Amino acid sequence: MTISETFDRERAVLVGCGIKEDSYAPESSLSELARLADTARADVITRLVQIRDRFDPSWMIGRGKVEEIARIVEEREIDLVIFDRELSPKQLANLEDAFPCKVIDRTQLILDIFAMRAQTKEGILQVELAQLEYTLPRLTGRGKELSRLGGGIGTRGPGEKKLETDRRHIRRRIHHIKKELEQVAKHRQLHRSRRRKMDMLQLALVGYTNAGKSTLLNRLTGAGVRREDRLFATLDPTSRLLELPSGEKVILTDTVGFIRRLPHHLVAAFRSTLEQVREADLLLHVVDTNHPEVAEQMEAVEGVLQELGASQIPILTVFNKTDCAGEELVSTEGESIRISAFSDSNLERLTAKVDEMLHAAQVHGSAEIPVSKGEMISDLYRVADVIQSELSGLTLRIDFRLPLRRYERMSSEMKSCIRRVYESQK
Repeated sequence: MTISETFDRERAVLVGCGIKEDSYAPESSLSELARLADTARADVITRLVQIRDRFDPSWMIGRGKVEEIARIVEEREIDLVIFDRELSPKQLANLEDAFPCKVIDRTQLILDIFAMRAQTKEGILQVELAQLEYTLPRLTGRGKELSRLGGGIGTRGPGEKKLETDRRHIRRRIHHIKKELEQVAKHRQLHRSRRRKMDMLQLALVGYTNAGKSTLLNRLTGAGVRREDRLFATLDPTSRLLELPSGEKVILTDTVGFIRRLPHHLVAAFRSTLEQVREADLLLHVVDTNHPEVAEQMEAVEGVLQELGASQIPILTVFNKTDCAGEELVSTEGESIRISAFSDSNLERLTAKVDEMLHAAQVHGSAEIPVSKGEMISDLYRVADVIQSELSGLTLRIDFRLPLRRYERMSSEMKSCIRRVYESQK
């Protein structure tokens, strides 16, 4: 049973664990963990922190701290102990034996929140896959009490442990979910192929959870996406058309929010969804300017983008919520803009900046296309600004310019007709 399935809010203890050599900041990390716990409908009763020379391989924390937490659990009627570090299967099993309540770690907490937020079939399957892959190595048994004796032919003898049956069931379920997600991925790929055929430029909103991505999508496109002052308020991606000041229409996609130490299982499970990030022509990195750890949040987002293989895509850093922030801003490389998503004039400046960046790197070229290739000629007229065209016999020569990213997506057949091309800044 997940945290979100309980009717009453659970009473939780947060446990921060660090070692002297790392950069672990207990206060800020536990504050974020507390917000995650609140999102999962748990009330934080108290917080404990232990900094050690090294993590205990059996308990994560020291034996004395384990005994202290056990006393707090008993005295204050705690339902749940949440560790701010990912626990190994051995550590989790030992802690479950030591405490008369549930024990989870940061990864399990985030997975639970994702399970609570997922709405689409794909999102639900992705979360279940991540949960099962996380749970599989952490299944533990209690010896003989989990063995079962059968009756009849083929079931005599000591039987098999329920633990092994559970493992096989989970492996079968993982295999089944992966097959279903493959079909969903094919469907999504078909949609992406259609978009590429239309050759519409694509933008992706990325950023730390609760940075204001959904609010920005709603304000720019009227998408009507749910917005809430909670972590991971929206999970499933949403794409809408956005018209730029130049009159060109682009696709704007809101993606799942990132977080520090985002569980690897989630990144892997949501990889097909996050492919939209890798295929974007421009990333809008939305930053909560008012957050006290804005630099650390930006670094976390950049780390996830690198893991996704999207770090080479052009980025416009959008410092959001400036109506609530001071004048000081964290420095950043590349293009950036300060806005409030609730200011119409700010949104006009943002879309103008996006328009400028999408069309900054231009390709100028000259194509010679046989008149029999009418569809190819039509495609070039649709995606490029045609400067001039001249018919010579059965060949049409077209001088054109278009954004570099659009040129890079041209078919090999189209590129074979281009005789002269050079890149320039608009």
